[in-house]
Amino acid sequence: MPQLTDEELIASAQRDPAQANACWEQLFLRHQQKVALWCLRYTGDRDRAADLTQEIFLKLRQNLSSFQGNSKFTTWLYTVCRNHCINEIRSAPNRKEQPLPEIDAPYLEAPLPDYGESLDRTARVDQARLWIEQLLDPVEKQVFHLHYVEEVSLDSVTHLLQLSNASGAKAYIVSAKRKLSEAVRRWKVKNER
Repeated sequence: MPQLTDEELIASAQRDPAQANACWEQLFLRHQQKVALWCLRYTGDRDRAADLTQEIFLKLRQNLSSFQGNSKFTTWLYTVCRNHCINEIRSAPNRKEQPLPEIDAPYLEAPLPDYGESLDRTARVDQARLWIEQLLDPVEKQVFHLHYVEEVSLDSVTHLLQLSNASGAKAYIVSAKRKLSEAVRRWKVKNER
């Protein structure tokens, strides 16, 4: 079964109920870690992310027969994951907002001219995280993260997040970059004094 694609595994599970558990186990093994990371990015809480991962796979298992094969399994998986996480966030308005999980931010770093400046790298990354957390709205953070960290194309981000504006995810990237560039400009002016 490891040689079958995700879509072939689902088709096999739908055709032959005796194979369904083995097919499902293979899908779970392939995608559990990725779903857990997605959930962690939404919640910022490892325990809650683990719970959400189990809930998502249970939901997928219960609705496996509804997968029509009109898209890749991973697109369906991500859509279910995204919707489940967003519903979880909306249903818990009184929970303390969690900070973004630790991520490396190479897309905000200037090249380091020599090793002696590498000590400043941590401070720059921490500052970049702070600006992302403070300046970007929730959709901008999601788009920014999916595009630059997950390396998802802007068209795919637009589709995954169901963005309905004319420019899609690109508009959010432009807005986020503008906000971050202004923060960098103000920081440089402040530190040149």
